[in-house]
Amino acid sequence: MGWFEWTVQLAVILLLAAALPLVLRLERRLAALRRDGAALEGGAGELTEATRLAEAASIRLRAAAEGSGRQLAERLAAAEPLRDDLRYLVERAESLADRLEAVVRTARPLAQDPAPEEDPPGSAGRSQAEQALLRALRGAR
Repeated sequence: MGWFEWTVQLAVILLLAAALPLVLRLERRLAALRRDGAALEGGAGELTEATRLAEAASIRLRAAAEGSGRQLAERLAAAEPLRDDLRYLVERAESLADRLEAVVRTARPLAQDPAPEEDPPGSAGRSQAEQALLRALRGAR
């Protein structure tokens, strides 16, 4: 062998020796990528399953919301006649309160009358306003 062949072989050996650490590092990274790829596939599978469960929950939630909406509409429909009845009762109560107020106004001068009347039994615990109202109501009959 000539000196040229020895030089070429020595250059190849040096290049192979320099490439060996790079090859080892590349092999480690490829192994890590393979492991991460398996984990990535597992994560993708879990993500798919979670998406499927979320869609199913969304469908159930939508159905529950629609059912609640129907129930609310039914209850509102049932409450509307009650609202009308209450409105009627409030109007009647207002007219009765107005009549009672008119009676009390007319009875006030009578309650301020200096001649004391005899109070019925059991009126000891009543206030003066209650007693005056009772006298006024007795006088209005």
